[in-house]
Amino acid sequence: MSQNVGKTALAYARVWHLVDAKQRVLGRMATGIATTLMGKHKPIYDPAADCGDHVVVINAKELAVTGKKWDQKLYRHHTGHPGGLKEIPMSRMMDRYPERVIEKAVSGMLPKNRLREQRMERLHIFDGPDHPYADNIIKRYDEPQQS
Repeated sequence: MSQNVGKTALAYARVWHLVDAKQRVLGRMATGIATTLMGKHKPIYDPAADCGDHVVVINAKELAVTGKKWDQKLYRHHTGHPGGLKEIPMSRMMDRYPERVIEKAVSGMLPKNRLREQRMERLHIFDGPDHPYADNIIKRYDEPQQS
């Protein structure tokens, strides 16, 4: 019997990953999350196929950033009215909406194509350690790696 899985439902099965954001650097964590959402860690990766996994991020409020980003990084959006450019510093954004900081970082690291929104739907972010997907989690990235 062949061990080749090929492009079957078993190969495209979605696994749930848990990432603990406590004291993890935003950019490095977002890179790993984007890779998992795209499915680049799988041997059947195809840029045109959506073969990524689900990612659950907990403790989003306890995220770490390097340098002076906490005070200097700005999140900008426009209201659509003349003179309606709004700037929110990262410190205020983390107080009000810590999940949006991670969403924007991961979204910026995904390819800008039709699959981007589908991939972002598989990203689940929570402020604290509690989440409703505890039964689904198969891989955990919050524990130290044993070597």
